[in-house]
Amino acid sequence: MINLDVRDSVPDWEPFLPPRAREGSPNVLYIVWDDTGIATWDTFGGLVQTPNMTRLANSGLRFTNWHTTALCSPTRSSLLTGRNAHSNGMACIVEGANGFPGLSAVIPPENGTLAEILVEHGYSTLCLGKWHLTPETESSMASSRRTWPTSRGFERYYGFLGGETNQWFPDLTYDQHFIEQPYTPQEGYHLSKDLADRAIEFIRDVRQVDPDKPWLCYFAPGANHAPHHAPQEWIDAYKGVFDMGYERYREIVLDRMKERGLVPDGTRLSPINPWPADVISPGDQVKPWDSLTEDERRLFCRMAEVFAAFCAYTDHQIGRLLDYLQESGQLDNTIVVVVSDNGASGEGSPDGSVNENKFFNGWPEDPEENMAKLDKLGGPDTYNHYPTGWAWAFNAPYKMFKRYTLEGGIADPLIISWPDRMKDVGGQVRDQYHHAIDIVPTVLELVGVEPPRQIKGHTQSPMHGTSMAYTFSAPQAPSRRTTQYYAMLGTRALYHDGWKVVARHGALSGKGNFMTDAWELYHVAEDRAETRDLSAEHPDKVRHLVGIWFAEAGANGVFPLDDRTSREQLAVQRPLPAKPREVYVYYPGTSDVPEGVAVNIRNRSFSIKAELDAGSPDGVIFAQGSRFGGHTLFVKDGALRYCYNFLGADEQAFASDRPLPAGSLSVGVEFAKEDEEPEGVARGRLRLFVGDQVVAEGSMRTQPGKFALAGEGLCVGRDSADPVSSDYSAPFPFTGGTIKKVTVNVSGEHYVDHDLEGMAMLARD
Repeated sequence: MINLDVRDSVPDWEPFLPPRAREGSPNVLYIVWDDTGIATWDTFGGLVQTPNMTRLANSGLRFTNWHTTALCSPTRSSLLTGRNAHSNGMACIVEGANGFPGLSAVIPPENGTLAEILVEHGYSTLCLGKWHLTPETESSMASSRRTWPTSRGFERYYGFLGGETNQWFPDLTYDQHFIEQPYTPQEGYHLSKDLADRAIEFIRDVRQVDPDKPWLCYFAPGANHAPHHAPQEWIDAYKGVFDMGYERYREIVLDRMKERGLVPDGTRLSPINPWPADVISPGDQVKPWDSLTEDERRLFCRMAEVFAAFCAYTDHQIGRLLDYLQESGQLDNTIVVVVSDNGASGEGSPDGSVNENKFFNGWPEDPEENMAKLDKLGGPDTYNHYPTGWAWAFNAPYKMFKRYTLEGGIADPLIISWPDRMKDVGGQVRDQYHHAIDIVPTVLELVGVEPPRQIKGHTQSPMHGTSMAYTFSAPQAPSRRTTQYYAMLGTRALYHDGWKVVARHGALSGKGNFMTDAWELYHVAEDRAETRDLSAEHPDKVRHLVGIWFAEAGANGVFPLDDRTSREQLAVQRPLPAKPREVYVYYPGTSDVPEGVAVNIRNRSFSIKAELDAGSPDGVIFAQGSRFGGHTLFVKDGALRYCYNFLGADEQAFASDRPLPAGSLSVGVEFAKEDEEPEGVARGRLRLFVGDQVVAEGSMRTQPGKFALAGEGLCVGRDSADPVSSDYSAPFPFTGGTIKKVTVNVSGEHYVDHDLEGMAMLARD
């Protein structure tokens, strides 16, 4: 009631208060693993020890017939919205965006996220770790934040926006700005530990103010995406565990799965290299174990040991978060959803790598270098990825791996735990067919929230998912998901009532002619690993299911189908945040500039000029990239130096033989391209300048692809993370003078090797 005098008026606070959650509302914790095949964890029959995943499974349910989209960004969009990936604009990873609704890489506002829903019901919403739902061109300080976590319902964010990051030297974003890592690997830093620390901090921040307020925490560690990084003691603990090789590993794990009731008894192992070389590219082939040399076996086993250590160490850090929730009395009323975003990754090539960036630059591995670094695998000196054989093994018993709509790419682990409500079913298994789109409807049913009709004025589209909660008390209930389409990079499949059709069409094959594809048919209700093609016996069923696929594809915005090679896809002209230019100016005291929006010096002449006020200078003037590929201009012991680190294999160093003079001066380098050998690798003359005087010069080559697949941006006045040059330790800040600005000048046609860039794009997933 409002009168003239406040003394005669009655206040009503209700319209002005923030939303308040219903009393007793449960917390929600998403744990989203990366590139983790179902045959990895001991929780699902694998040999990697994950006691905290088992802990959650024992207080909840393991789902053994749950599926993803076969790739990261698409699956994560479905996990957050309850809609199919193409309806979210996520046909591919965000780096593969295109100007069609299903390929836009921008989740439309009518597909609201779980965070956007729960924040309006009184929840605190927290996001930590990998995001990968923001286009590369929108991941800078100049970009719109419309696709960042804080614009899609999350009130706080700490993690990395891209598809991967160095676990020792990560690319970190805090809320809406980039930050440096809080301490170094020498001081005990690892990203998995940092994310667990921050998750505990964020939740404590909420609970110490309002102990009754529920929260949603989306926790997405970098594990188990490459690079596989882990502390040495964790690596040593797995010595010898994988000496049997990846083919025998599959046999062991399938037996363990059958013993635990995780696959039907009649399940058989899928064959090695199930499609011929004209369908599956050479980079996706698997070398038979008995064809390997003794050195290859040693190297491959060590790569598996490092991967297992990375996984086990991250499980341990998640355990710290669970311990905190248990000790603070929150775990029992927390719904925990544990998933992987797709199957194990086959992006390590048949040979594996100690520097994954070599593969994506098209540069051959050096067997001697790989063996020399065997004992350094997993540490800061390597950027390692296991070979395709281990990807195939960690997806046992299924075919292939990530990127493929065969089961190895899409059949992934799922655990749902809610100790307060699942005491009677803890440790049990459910085998109903379900998909990533079913997680949001499940959570909403459990927390007692109806999907909203509108979010911030946007009428919401219907969710495609269906709640899985019916399975909790009914282990034998028929699956409520009877149909699910799949489409990824030209591969296609459809599940319907226990049957599955799969188009025999390779990912990124560039072949087109989709209407001529042969379709394989599997009765996956009995043949989970797709080992018996029944298409010749049931041609009518094939035609029927293919027709359903086309109907589902049309309804979800799947068209146009795109199997173009990476070279073709990256030739697409995508909108850039700024017009291309020949002169780029950078300043000290600013955030890193991500490589995707920084000056591109690949395979071209360039110059770098820094304007200084020098006293007794020391430190980095300009740096881009890391020890695995990059270049840096710096001063050490008073002398100007430049280093171009060619894929971590060749530090091409140039140094003045005299100290820099005091006062205002310009310094820099000029590279004049003379030729290419091999294609894409510019060779020419590098000159180091102080003023207009050449103080050092020599021949140099530049790498054909990017310095980094993610992170490691361009910065002035420091080297922000992993050092480019072994002559200094990062950040090696510039002191004893002032950097006014750094100008990079480029000329000539812009070189981009689209095949290499495409492989790098996919590696970010």
